[in-house]
Amino acid sequence: LAAARSFAADVGYPIVMKIASPDILHKSDVGGIRTGIDSDDALRRAYDDILGRVTAYAPDASIVGVHVQEMVDPGREVIIGVDRDPQFGPLVMFGMGGTYVEVFKDVSFRLAPLSHAEAREMIAETRAYALLRGTRGEQASDIDAVADVLVAVAQLALEFPEITELDINPLIVGEVAAGVMAADVRIGIGGSK
Repeated sequence: LAAARSFAADVGYPIVMKIASPDILHKSDVGGIRTGIDSDDALRRAYDDILGRVTAYAPDASIVGVHVQEMVDPGREVIIGVDRDPQFGPLVMFGMGGTYVEVFKDVSFRLAPLSHAEAREMIAETRAYALLRGTRGEQASDIDAVADVLVAVAQLALEFPEITELDINPLIVGEVAAGVMAADVRIGIGGSK
C-alpha cells in the first residue's frame, strides 16, 4: 500500500489499481479493477475492496498484490494479440477490445510479419474500424498508431519464438495524432499459456 501511495504521489491522481495474480485472466470478472482513484483515502479503500472481492470470488487464486497505473485519457478500446501456430508461426489478431471482445468476436487475423498496409487492412476488416474512423460527429482515432503497434507486435513475435501468446487488451486509442496506450498486457512464454 505504501508503494501504491508513493507511485500516486509521483504520477498524480487519478490512478488505476488492478489485481496482480497469475491465476486471474479477466480481472474485471472478479472485481479486480478500480479506476478513477483520486486520493490517498480512495486508494486505501480501493486496495481493500479489490483484495476482498478477489478473495471472495477466487479464494484459491495466488495473489501477488496490486498493480498501480496512471489513469489514461478515455479513447476507443481495441485488442491486439498473437497466437503461435505450430506450423505457420505467429498469427496476429486485431479487433474490438475491452470487456466486449468475447461478446462481439469482431476480429481479423494475419500471419506475421506485417507491413503497415496489411495492418491497416486488418483494421478495416472489422466493425471496430467504423468507430475508429469517427461516427456521428465524433473525432477520428489514431488508426496509424494502431497499425504501428500491429506491425511492431508481429515483429516481436517473429524475433522471440518463445512467446506463445500475447494480448494487449485494451489498447486505448486516442484521437488522430494522440497515439495509443496499452492498459493491460498478458504474455505467455514457453510451453505455458
